Amino acid sequence: MAALRQDLSYAFRRLSKSPGFVLAVVISIALGIAANSTIFSMVSRFVLKPPPVGNPGTLIALHTTHDGDQCCNNFPWPLYTDVRDQSKSFSGLAAYYELLPASIGGNGEPERIWGQSATANYFDVTQLHMALGRGFMASEEHAQVIVLGHRLWQRRFAADPTIIGKSITLSGHPFTVVGIAPQGFRGLDVILDPQFWIPLGNVEALAPSVPSRDSRVSHWLDVIGRLKPGVTQSQAAAELSTLSQHYAEAYPTTDKGNGFYLDQADSLPPRDKSTILLFLAALSIVVLLVLAIASANVVNLLLAHAAGRQREMAVRIALGAKRGQLLRQMLLESVLLALGGGVVGTVLSLWATSALAAFHVPAPVPLDLTLSVDWRVLLYTFVLSVGTGLLFGLIPAWIASRPVLTSALKGEDVLARPGRRITLRNILVVAQIAMSIVLLSATGLFLRSLEHASTIDIGFRSRNVLMVSVDPRVHGYTPEHTTQFLNELRDRVAAIPGVISVAATDSVPLAGGNRSDGMQVEGQKSSRSVPSAELYMATPGYFETLGIPRIAGRDFANESPTAPKVAVVNQAFVQQLFPGENPIGRRVSGGGVTYEIIGVTKNIKSRFINEDDRPVLFRSLAQNTASDPAFLGYTLVIHSENNTANLLSAVRHEIHSLDPAMAVYNVETIEEHLRSALFLPRLAGTLFGVFGFIGLILATVGLYGVMSYAVSRRTREIGIRIALGAQLSAIRRLIVRQGILLTLIALALGLPAALAVAKLFNSFLYGIRPHDIVTFTFVPIFLSVVALLASWLPARRAARVDPQTILRYE
Repeated sequence: MAALRQDLSYAFRRLSKSPGFVLAVVISIALGIAANSTIFSMVSRFVLKPPPVGNPGTLIALHTTHDGDQCCNNFPWPLYTDVRDQSKSFSGLAAYYELLPASIGGNGEPERIWGQSATANYFDVTQLHMALGRGFMASEEHAQVIVLGHRLWQRRFAADPTIIGKSITLSGHPFTVVGIAPQGFRGLDVILDPQFWIPLGNVEALAPSVPSRDSRVSHWLDVIGRLKPGVTQSQAAAELSTLSQHYAEAYPTTDKGNGFYLDQADSLPPRDKSTILLFLAALSIVVLLVLAIASANVVNLLLAHAAGRQREMAVRIALGAKRGQLLRQMLLESVLLALGGGVVGTVLSLWATSALAAFHVPAPVPLDLTLSVDWRVLLYTFVLSVGTGLLFGLIPAWIASRPVLTSALKGEDVLARPGRRITLRNILVVAQIAMSIVLLSATGLFLRSLEHASTIDIGFRSRNVLMVSVDPRVHGYTPEHTTQFLNELRDRVAAIPGVISVAATDSVPLAGGNRSDGMQVEGQKSSRSVPSAELYMATPGYFETLGIPRIAGRDFANESPTAPKVAVVNQAFVQQLFPGENPIGRRVSGGGVTYEIIGVTKNIKSRFINEDDRPVLFRSLAQNTASDPAFLGYTLVIHSENNTANLLSAVRHEIHSLDPAMAVYNVETIEEHLRSALFLPRLAGTLFGVFGFIGLILATVGLYGVMSYAVSRRTREIGIRIALGAQLSAIRRLIVRQGILLTLIALALGLPAALAVAKLFNSFLYGIRPHDIVTFTFVPIFLSVVALLASWLPARRAARVDPQTILRYE
């Protein structure tokens, strides 16, 4: 310990004498570690972090499958009760309805919130310890009680500790607060954000359209189970496989071919898990490349630093120091530098994770995508810092601690022996540039993807439209009253100065998903059909308000709910069902409903901005509010002359004039909505752009450092060449040629690697191919120009050498 304290003291004194060197090393390490910590915070949040429940390892999520498909459906109520009563592998099995919209009144303006409805044993199965109060009791399956989420309790009720036992109003229904969920608990879905829980027996009060509990074909319940002590997940899966065979025999019409799929609770959604993991894996590879480039930069700096200490090392050895002591001393300095970089990198990561919160995911339901630097990230950063310090410090320390005594004592640099063309420093620079090519190619692909996505024709108006959502259904409105409310609200808003047109819909395009049904021509014997057509409800004026061109037929006209149902379809729908025919007046059916086509519009982007044209069927809102109520509420779309943001207060006033308790939510302009729809290309473009820029800077600095070092070691040679009559242009070419040669070697190695890595990004690119010719032409040219500049500056300095000064010194 005494020796360690002495080494630490010497290391701090030594490093304090080279502040420029320390700053360069710490910043290089910090950039690499910050990138890794930021991405690892995503991995920790979505993959590694267990739910805040008791013994998360034995809490299992159950899904149903069909015909061997591993992904993944919910449970019908009868199947849940069968498994709950007959399975021996679980100490408890609970079910919950994933998302439930509601309106909460009380203090402040009415607010739209989302929650879950769960069986009474939900909190017993999860073994959740409440922040206040308790969970549900077994006798409260149908009781009007509620558990509030911690954030809702703090935001809406000012963290009032006396709220337990008080009654609050939820969508017009009184509920008694019995508990406050612990901080950080947001249910067992890793990305959803429920804010309250009520017993499943009350689900019909907030969601009248939930499926019947007698149906074995309506899959609507999420199920979790707690494994009994000593029972493994594979044993439980084997038992459920046996039960599925029994149910197939007992209920052949509904359960034949069905099975079960088990996963850890609070894991990524099974259907999206592979895509999300692939995206995180790609990001992890990229940030490891950034760290590798930074490490190569640091190794070059340390090699240059070590070259200046060879005489010191030789003197120490001559005085009796052991090489192991010298190696330990230099490794300690490297670890201290790495830890300093880790601290700065953690601070940068804190800033980066908060900056990522500015990206809004286009989803009609609340998502929790917040990131934080938790203990896992801090531990990862510490281990990465120490490991990186030992790794990149080992080679310079090993070389510096083994000097050639006679050469070192005379001041000669054994790292730059005459005639040696392939040096470690050159190899590191080639690796840096090659890895930068991979990074910059990925950056170019995603920036090109973002550019292409922003120019895609979405098929509807992209400016001067305000969207405001309300949900009369959760306030107890009947379908007739809902239609009346929306019609009167449209008339009131249309009278606001500056408003051009107003319409209502159940879902706006590019919201991430909505209702769809298969469609076929009524009475047609041919096999022509649409397996999945997007369904939207709309009022008169919808196409005018959103600027969707109508190319045939007419608009809606507040059709009577009892009249034959009508629809407007898009061109993609017509091309699939009526190629070369006039669809006006024809009838199509789907989902048990028949529609008469009254109009045709141009195509729009429905779910995602990079999708191919989808068949779309617009239904009359007035005719479908009763038979198919909108789960997500209704959105008022308002086209104004300009400055849509100033309309909001007037629109709110009109809504609350009709119903003071009506919650207003999802307020955004069409520009904001489109930015959200570009979430993935914006996120990928930003992340890869930042990482690519960091890699480029580090590689450029590395190349400049190597060339500067080469010039400093060849100063004597250059002075002699000039004294013997060499032209200055020849001296510059001599130095630049070395830098260009290193760059060409790096291009030869890096381009094939970049082409191979690009294939991983195919599913994330919008409108361009992974082997985009523009990207893979521009990146090598751009990097070559940067490398030429990094080589020319030291060459320019070399050409200014005064041979008299050099020869006089020698």
